[in-house]
Amino acid sequence: MAYNLSPTTAPVFSLPDHALVTLEGPDAVAFAHAQFANDVVALAPGHWQWNAWLTPKGRVIAVFALARLSADRLWLVLPDHPAEAFAEALRRFVFRRKLKIDVPGDLAVGGAFAAPVRAKGAALDDADGVLELDVGGDGGPRTWRIGPPAKEDPAAQAAWQVADLRHGLPRLSSAQREQWTPQQLALDRLSAYSVKKGCYPGQEIVARTHFLGKAKRSLQCFTAGGTVADGMPVREDERDVGEVVCVAQERSGSVLLAVMPLEHAGAGLVADGHRLVRHPLQDGLRR
Repeated sequence: MAYNLSPTTAPVFSLPDHALVTLEGPDAVAFAHAQFANDVVALAPGHWQWNAWLTPKGRVIAVFALARLSADRLWLVLPDHPAEAFAEALRRFVFRRKLKIDVPGDLAVGGAFAAPVRAKGAALDDADGVLELDVGGDGGPRTWRIGPPAKEDPAAQAAWQVADLRHGLPRLSSAQREQWTPQQLALDRLSAYSVKKGCYPGQEIVARTHFLGKAKRSLQCFTAGGTVADGMPVREDERDVGEVVCVAQERSGSVLLAVMPLEHAGAGLVADGHRLVRHPLQDGLRR
């Protein structure tokens, strides 16, 4: 089923690489607050935030949007992470808490290159049984719609991933999970983690890096004239100086995010045999 945001805006297309996981019950917020890196308790109902789940060593398992629909209902929008695997991993930590972790089979994540009808910024809207989130930034308006499945549009799906990378949202393949700290992935640009809340897996590493100022590498955006694989080294004068985290294909080549030394200007670099051109990360995706 295809549907439109409104009669005059761009159509919604499916995002099959995005998944939905729900947490519902009296302990849903407390559980999420203890497991995830951002402050879930402080998130007001009717709003959403970027968030992350980390290993005890402070490495990022997944970056996602966490929407608080009500006092005891949380929906997680997961790019690039299988919902069932994520939900099953979370269930191992439930113990005696009163909540249900589920993967709804009748809902799908769709996107549109258009402004939301009702949602704005971090304020979401779930009218008419469809959840709407504003994911626009300096690169233009975009909307997530969670509801009935939308039609396939491979070109639009590819453009969506390019927009994510240009705004500094890392899209982690299975090979790139559990490899990077939140600081290395520049998740502070998205306000996706907290250094003030209580304990969560990896919190000690995150806080130590933040307060001691020991982050030496962070995310940079590049384009290349050909196909570049994630995990490839970024080289300068025959030496490795960084690593490609994620790649999106566009007509002229590749857009990629790489973890690089903070002081590196981004000139004279090569990855996978292709010369890289640095681009500033676009702002506006912080929530």
